[in-house]
Amino acid sequence: MKIAITTLLLLSFLSCKKDNPSTSSILNDTVQVSSPKTDTVTAIQPKQEVFNFGTELCDNKGYFDSSKYSRKELEDTYKLWFELSGSLLDTPFVHNLKDLNHIRNNKDQVLAKLDKDFAERKAQIMNLKVINTPYWQNVKNKSLEELVQTYEMEKIQIIAYSDPSILLKNNSCSNFSKALNSTDEQRFAEWKQLREEMSKRNSDPQRIMNQFNEQLNSSDKRDYALIDLITFGWGNCANDKIQRVTRDEKMNNEFNALFIKIDSECDEP
Repeated sequence: MKIAITTLLLLSFLSCKKDNPSTSSILNDTVQVSSPKTDTVTAIQPKQEVFNFGTELCDNKGYFDSSKYSRKELEDTYKLWFELSGSLLDTPFVHNLKDLNHIRNNKDQVLAKLDKDFAERKAQIMNLKVINTPYWQNVKNKSLEELVQTYEMEKIQIIAYSDPSILLKNNSCSNFSKALNSTDEQRFAEWKQLREEMSKRNSDPQRIMNQFNEQLNSSDKRDYALIDLITFGWGNCANDKIQRVTRDEKMNNEFNALFIKIDSECDEP
């Protein structure tokens, strides 16, 4: 009887041990089931978009990163770089007596149009949302300065055809302003000197001097002298003193650098 009880206890112990796996086995099974975790690094790709623009001879397709610049910024920078590169203001050119009479008779209308054009062009430049870099912000500021200086020069010149004394209020190009507000002798002497300088730069210098002599003997010689001294004398001199935006290869390269790449289709020059 004692032997039988001992046997039963031994079998019961073995049965319990078989049904309860060891902690080591559980850990091993868990390790085998778990999926390995791997750290991954995803490269950030540029948000590439296309901006179409034209130049003198080419149609261009520029690919840009829209996470860096907006389409509006590119459009306005393009306007500043290319579309606003020409003459900022349009005023009548006085070359002969007919032009002179027209600008004298319509001075108020011409000045009103100049004021209107200036206000519109100034607002256009100020409202441009160009690329926010020191280079392009500087180009925008200098474009505004150039516009203001051009406007002031054009306004003075228009008035001077009727009243040359206004030139004395400006310190620029004083030899022409003084001659226009002095005696006829001094006016004609400065006029002759200007014509001689113009003839040296002309392919037909004799024609320039023949025209001068013909006009000098005309009853309208004072007006002929005034036209040349303002248009080709004071006007060209004052125009050269305007601080203009430098539109060179550097500006072209700065604009092209805004794109990942540019595809161009160009006509033969």
